[in-house]
Amino acid sequence: MDVMKGTTTVGLICDDAVILATDKRASLGNLVADKEAKKLYKIDDYIAMTIAGSVGDAQAIVRILTVESKLYKMRTGRNISPLACATLLSNILHSSRMFPLLTQIIIGGYDLLEGAKLFSLDPLGGMNEEKSFTATGSGSPIAYGVLEAGYSRDMSVEEGIKLALKALKSAMERDTFSGNGISLAVITKDGVKIFEDDEVKKLLEGIENKPKKKSNKRSRRRIKKYRTSGKRTGIRIRKYKLHK
Repeated sequence: MDVMKGTTTVGLICDDAVILATDKRASLGNLVADKEAKKLYKIDDYIAMTIAGSVGDAQAIVRILTVESKLYKMRTGRNISPLACATLLSNILHSSRMFPLLTQIIIGGYDLLEGAKLFSLDPLGGMNEEKSFTATGSGSPIAYGVLEAGYSRDMSVEEGIKLALKALKSAMERDTFSGNGISLAVITKDGVKIFEDDEVKKLLEGIENKPKKKSNKRSRRRIKKYRTSGKRTGIRIRKYKLHK
């Protein structure tokens, strides 16, 4: 029996913030089952997560983590930390390893003491704390290429948002199981901000309308280095034009 699956999700850390982004397509085999699938969830005031894989399993995990985070806050008067939330999920997944929950999860959050945190979890409960970026789902190989090429640890939140959107956009153009829009969230010391569709659309338009640098195809420079008596004495630059 097929389950709804097929996704691209990305997460990255930049400038003391976490950025999460997902596409909106859910597929059932070769069928696009849902064009408005929700794959980005707010778990707590400072924690959000993305889901990939079986929709039923992933939604069950979201419900468990949401309830557990509220219970923690009721008992202690504090928000659960991103590390504690990820560890709890890791234990849940590992305890079900004989009948695994078919999901790939990214948890992003802001710890008021330790700053931005990002975790990825596999179906058997394996947990990795990511120091830069991560991606999950069928389009993740494409997204990873864009993230590798453009990521910098000291990039601003605005630059991080653009990079995450570029990674999603590239994956959606090449992966048949990803598409139909993007969900975006930024997590800082002020909490979780999930962007509205109109806001994401404007950000995408800004990326697509970015002016391209003009190249001068009618001239080239040839730099010829020469030596005299075994020592470099200078650089001679020759400029010439290409004629049709």
